[in-house]
Amino acid sequence: MVVYLGVGSNLGNRRGNIKQAVKKIGLLKNTKVLKSSKLISSNPLGGPANQPEFLNAAVKINTTLPAKTLLKELKIIEKALGRTKTVRNGPRIIDLDILLYADKIIKNKSLTIPHPAMFMRDFVLRPLSEVI
Repeated sequence: MVVYLGVGSNLGNRRGNIKQAVKKIGLLKNTKVLKSSKLISSNPLGGPANQPEFLNAAVKINTTLPAKTLLKELKIIEKALGRTKTVRNGPRIIDLDILLYADKIIKNKSLTIPHPAMFMRDFVLRPLSEVI
């Protein structure tokens, strides 16, 4: 399956955090990173005031992992890179989102694909347009 991911970071070494995340994604079972976008800066959307700017990217992968398993693996990568739960839309070391999963439409408690807010976010669409 061809899958598109959104990657963002606004804490610590943002560029390094994204690079590490993409590397770890490529190490997932039956998963290969096909293409990564350039990094772009964006202001935080929502959450607490005075957060640092985000760096954002999109990644195109090929995987045989089911969407739910992929989401679980992405959460493991986030945790391994130091992400902790704080306030909603708060600052984060790494944020990994499944934007598109092949041509599937998925909607359940834990996962909605296509990502519900991606079409309203330039910081998602610009990098995504580079890898599609």
